[in-house]
Amino acid sequence: MGKGAVTEYIDVAQIALYVFFLFFAGLIWYLRREDRREGYPLEVDGKGMSAHSVLFIPDAKTFNLPHGGTVQAPNLRADTRPVKASRRTEYPGTPLEPTGDPLADAVGPASYAQRADEPDRTFDGHVKIVPMASDSHFHVAEEDPDPRGMDVLGADGEVAGKINEIWVDRAETCIRYYELKLAGSTRNANRLLPVNCVRINNNKVLVNSILASQFAGVPRTKNPDQVTLLEEDMIMGYYAGGRLYATPDRQEPLI
Repeated sequence: MGKGAVTEYIDVAQIALYVFFLFFAGLIWYLRREDRREGYPLEVDGKGMSAHSVLFIPDAKTFNLPHGGTVQAPNLRADTRPVKASRRTEYPGTPLEPTGDPLADAVGPASYAQRADEPDRTFDGHVKIVPMASDSHFHVAEEDPDPRGMDVLGADGEVAGKINEIWVDRAETCIRYYELKLAGSTRNANRLLPVNCVRINNNKVLVNSILASQFAGVPRTKNPDQVTLLEEDMIMGYYAGGRLYATPDRQEPLI
């Protein structure tokens, strides 16, 4: 037998190669189980929550949250919200057609996740996103246009209201939302407008996502000076849904 041979047909290099194959296969199996811990769909379309699988779904692990409390994942809790939509066909995986208000019913691009109903926080525990008036460290640079007082125009060119406040992200030091006061309203008139949904031109704030009349349906915040993670997802979902559902023609083919 040659140097390094274990038998006439097996040598050390061959054993090392097989060990590597086994290790790599085990690594892939471990990573594929771990990526099902969070953010992975554990529900089978048309059948609901899938059964716990020792082979493919890991046991629950407890995570300590940075500002107190714990969370377990995976928790195998199904989303129990009613689906306000119907399938185009009876087969799983087919598109859903909204049956109510598509902007508010969490269907398609307007969908949102059931995140925690509490505000996001900075590393030191302060509320992360706040109105600019509540934090003196922020101001609009002199060379930049100040949107406060500008008219907000919907996709139809009609005036929806005026910007009366700017919401800033203390951690990222950037603007997250504009606060809009609806035209002709006196109570519950303020709505948040994501900054990435607007374009400022000729001292007007242009929004192509929704019509002027649809701003009244934007989800409101419970606290006038805070926005929770759940509220953020709902607000973003509303504007995103408008890209498809704001007008009937947006659901039609481009050609």
